[in-house]
Amino acid sequence: MPKAIWILVIGMAINITGASFIWPLNTIYMSRELGQSLTVAGSVLTLNAMAGVTGNLIGGRLFDLIGGFRTIIAGLLIAMTAAFSLAALHSSLTAYIICLVFLGFGGGMMIPCMYALAGSVWPEGGRRPFNAMYVSQNVGVALGSALGGLLASFRFDFVFLGNGMLYVVFLVLAVVYIRQLQGGGQAASTSNVFEQAEKLEHKRRFRALALLCAGFLICWIAYAQWASTIAAYTQDLGIALPYYSLLWTINGAMIIFCQPLIRFFIQRWVHSLKAQIYTGLFIFMGAFFLLSQTDVYTGFVAAMIILTIGEMFVWPAVPTIAHQLAPEGKAGFYQGIVNSIATGGRLIGPLFGGLMADLFGMQVLFLVITALFIIPFVMTAVFDKGVPHIRFTRDNA
Repeated sequence: MPKAIWILVIGMAINITGASFIWPLNTIYMSRELGQSLTVAGSVLTLNAMAGVTGNLIGGRLFDLIGGFRTIIAGLLIAMTAAFSLAALHSSLTAYIICLVFLGFGGGMMIPCMYALAGSVWPEGGRRPFNAMYVSQNVGVALGSALGGLLASFRFDFVFLGNGMLYVVFLVLAVVYIRQLQGGGQAASTSNVFEQAEKLEHKRRFRALALLCAGFLICWIAYAQWASTIAAYTQDLGIALPYYSLLWTINGAMIIFCQPLIRFFIQRWVHSLKAQIYTGLFIFMGAFFLLSQTDVYTGFVAAMIILTIGEMFVWPAVPTIAHQLAPEGKAGFYQGIVNSIATGGRLIGPLFGGLMADLFGMQVLFLVITALFIIPFVMTAVFDKGVPHIRFTRDNA
């Protein structure tokens, strides 16, 4: 990969590592240190995620208006200020909530900018820059969860301080390296010269993105069950918490170490991004159907392995298509939509899964989700009908 992509990969890993200090420990901190209920802790995480959705959309739009570097710096300063404020004021519930909201907002601003920058600095890379960003996010989650737990074992405020220090490292990286990367800042200069035909074309492209994201949302609603209903279900079955955590270790290790196998499979047999999504959806269906038929730990391990293979096909393909769909000056906005859809799925998923499990049971939930994957199949088939002149290839070269 070009040096610029490696810089963005490192930056994304640092950003997500810092954010992952907080996510796994929020409920523990709020219940043990602040004396709040699990409902309050969950509501605060929801506010954090909603702020992330808002940050995704605003950050993507700002990428198009003022450029990637300025938007990343703005998001960094917001997140860094919130992290250090959290380290100083974490004993106050009100300050804790406010800081967590701004952490979500600042972090959310940066992610679509980095995806859009990756596509703009290596346009001939096709899916590869987006796959690299996807892998770096998972590396950040794994590192952040492990380091956050280690710091919390000494003192909880070390978690918040460590989060802020990582943002300082990212700020230095951005000022030294990312400012040299060109991307974004085009929308303001072109928005007043669109012809009527161009406006119609932009509407077609946006409609195509909306259809694709409708299917993407279903995928994330299904995926979110692993961190919510399936987590509770494994406890009901008597599976110890460390064994449940091991499922996510398997997930992260596969995403990092199985990339050569996935790349070989795609290069040999999968010749378009649509085919890549179809393959991943079929694998997703297999994972949830298996869950409906098992109640033993080995079944959950097998389902997680199958699910992880599916996500390695689907997750990088959608931002790649969004980049290819985006008109000039809209790359950041389109990446912001894709990232906000993913966050929205993580918000809706636990509520949907909880209601279905309470009303009908876990087996019915898994079978319903298996059937729901028909929707992304249909959306993937039809989303590009309005833009037949664009070929969604896995590589542009």
